[in-house]
Amino acid sequence: MKDPATLPSLNALRAFEAAARLRSVSHAAAELHVTHGAVSRQLRALEEELGVTLFERDGRGIRPTAAGHRLLEATSGAFAQLRDCVAALRRPARNAAFVLGCPGSLLARWVIPRLQALQRDLPGLTLHLAAQDGDFPPRLEGMDAALLLGQAPWPAGWQVHHLATERIGPVFSPSLIGAHALARQPLEALLSYELLHTRSRPQAWPTWAALNALDPGQLRYGTGFEHLYYQLEAAVAGIGIAIAPEPLVAEDLVNGRLIAPWGFVDTEGSWALCTAGNGDDPRVDALSAWLQRQLA
Repeated sequence: MKDPATLPSLNALRAFEAAARLRSVSHAAAELHVTHGAVSRQLRALEEELGVTLFERDGRGIRPTAAGHRLLEATSGAFAQLRDCVAALRRPARNAAFVLGCPGSLLARWVIPRLQALQRDLPGLTLHLAAQDGDFPPRLEGMDAALLLGQAPWPAGWQVHHLATERIGPVFSPSLIGAHALARQPLEALLSYELLHTRSRPQAWPTWAALNALDPGQLRYGTGFEHLYYQLEAAVAGIGIAIAPEPLVAEDLVNGRLIAPWGFVDTEGSWALCTAGNGDDPRVDALSAWLQRQLA
């Protein structure tokens, strides 16, 4: 008889943790880069070894039983501690580059123009900037931190440093046809214009409309762009009206390249500096404080 204190195989526990967390054998197989059959075999072997049923069917997926929930709580915590420990052991020396992931539009329009100030204020921080468009990986693999615009719920395991509330508003160039007349009209006038928009932030215009008591269903969309950066460049060129986070267009408003006659409104989103795990890297706190000052 096997000693009750003997642990099952690590592969079986990894397969179980992924399947229980994702509620899917197929998704677990994809995450672990193995076949569906391999995960199923590991789960069956684990149930046989423990002598309990760990899963039950839930529509097309699966869900943990009471015993499964108990094991999931233990394995998820254990694997999280292992990941944090391994990451700490692999972490380069503090004077090595700090890898900051950032959406390309934020990188181009906000971070890069402030790099000289960052280097002056935090001379001990060697920064490596990594453009990340689309969803960030759940554990921020390859990054020490991510600077982004987002809102709760955040991915499980992330440590989120709130930097500033997101503020958005319509902007357009003084060279836009009819710009001066439009700037004197109430914001309802935008309902008769075709608006520039992006695939990366499709919720921006509807959010702004709802916050200003306008019906989002009455918005009319014109030219679309893959990323916010291109939408704002089109607005600067006088092509149309864009929706933008205030910090990304602050310099354009100051130098008159863009105008924002209706101002900006707070959303439920925020600028955030995010890390994965429970790291104790002091560079994160220093960078977070600097970013807060810049956004204030």
